[in-house]
Amino acid sequence: MAQRFGGRFSPGNMAGSSDRLPMTETRHRLQGRPKWITIAASPFLLSAFFQEPAGMVMNLAGFGLIAAGMWLTGEGLVAEAAYDRRRVARRPAIPRKLFGGVMAALGLGIGAAEPEALAGAGLIAVAGLALHWLAFGPDPMRDKGMEGTDSFQRDRVAKMIEEGQVHLDQMKDAIRRSGERRLEARVTMFEATVHELFDQVREDPAELGGVRRYMGVYLMGARDATVKFANLYARSQDPRARAAYEEFLNDLEKDFTSRSRQLLEGDRSDLDIEMTVLRERLAREGVRPADNGERPALRSQEAQSMDDLLSIPEQQKTR
Repeated sequence: MAQRFGGRFSPGNMAGSSDRLPMTETRHRLQGRPKWITIAASPFLLSAFFQEPAGMVMNLAGFGLIAAGMWLTGEGLVAEAAYDRRRVARRPAIPRKLFGGVMAALGLGIGAAEPEALAGAGLIAVAGLALHWLAFGPDPMRDKGMEGTDSFQRDRVAKMIEEGQVHLDQMKDAIRRSGERRLEARVTMFEATVHELFDQVREDPAELGGVRRYMGVYLMGARDATVKFANLYARSQDPRARAAYEEFLNDLEKDFTSRSRQLLEGDRSDLDIEMTVLRERLAREGVRPADNGERPALRSQEAQSMDDLLSIPEQQKTR
């Protein structure tokens, strides 16, 4: 019977995977649709070379606009997926799906245009824009989860994340020079771990001070080490240098994962403190008795109000 091979460096089972925070899928469920619409518009392209010059130009322009509109729509779906995944997010700076729909509608209108039927071509364009909106929906038009936060601090976080992403992109560009697909995948996994930290700081900008070194100095050092390794490995193919680089990347990823977990634990501690303060306030106001270490069961079946829900059953009072 065939058995699937798995090892330390197998995809999905690399070192340190047990300590890594779970990665979330960012692909939009409709992300595959634009390419099929582009394929459906291929008759404009194929028939263009069998027409007179004016018709050829119109058909080529129609296909080009539809293809460009679908590419822009795909980029809008990627941005919307990232927006939906985060609890705190800015609206996309450019409504890509809207512009993509307009371009696709113009392409349909131009491709179907006839000198004696311009009004019909306009109706086709309007129908194409409406169908695009029904198929892909609108772009996110509002910021999410940013009520009551400092805009200056959010801008600082956005700038730090942008600079950190530049370092990650340079790491990926450098590791490609090594010619090793496995190392490229390893750096991509490290990038996903760093993005977990980015997302937590984006949701709570007050944590920026505690992770500034990770997003700046540490990522810059990782980039410099990757550039030097890629240059060396491309010339020498030294296995010891590769092993040392992989070990360095594993240690660095563990540090980032540990810092992300510390932020999560800090959020849980803040929640516990808030709940404890609320319980003590309720006890002082007589809504519920003081908590002596044994929390009574809630009277969820008999409760008719918040006071009933927080009160102790009578049989427990007499004990």
